[in-house]
Amino acid sequence: MTRSSPDPAARRMAPATERNREPILGVLRQVLPATGTVLEIASGTGQHAVHFAAALPGITWQPSDPDATWRESIAAWTAHAGLSNVLPPLAIDVRAEPWGIDAVAAIVCINMIHISPWAATEALFAGAGRRLGPGGVLFLYGPYRRDGAHTAPSNAAFDAQLRAADAEWGVRDMEAVIALGAAQGMACDAPIPMPANNFSLVFRKAVAG
Repeated sequence: MTRSSPDPAARRMAPATERNREPILGVLRQVLPATGTVLEIASGTGQHAVHFAAALPGITWQPSDPDATWRESIAAWTAHAGLSNVLPPLAIDVRAEPWGIDAVAAIVCINMIHISPWAATEALFAGAGRRLGPGGVLFLYGPYRRDGAHTAPSNAAFDAQLRAADAEWGVRDMEAVIALGAAQGMACDAPIPMPANNFSLVFRKAVAG
């Protein structure tokens, strides 16, 4: 039985994705391996997946999202872009093992940890620790507090909005996130300031020896 083609109408748009994709790609070009499978956690619309995969043709991009509507959007964007290096999206909730994928060269997670419970961030790092080999990269992007304070008034307002929507959500303390990486044997590079008061955090799995 042949699988039906994705519905083009399933493609969803996120304006923030269009704004931030080029600055993020600039960092990914520097930190991702030239080849191998990159797992994207919480891919959302799929716009990032197809943009990055098109720009990094040596990489096999594995998108994922726990929401079926977003997975439909990812599949529709992939079909629209005509890319052969984007795999069908996986239904991954980082808090539930197995994820359906084992060893990967790198993991990318954009704008997830502030719109999910802290337990999801803990599970993300635990899962990355199991799947990344020596030198493997975990890339995170989003807003953070630093030294217990917001980096901009707009982030403070955003944090209040998130916590009003769900008490388990909120802008995370960068130091706490870096500590999770350290517990999994992943050291964080110097934080990279990004547009709109965001940061890129690049974690690297320790190389034995």
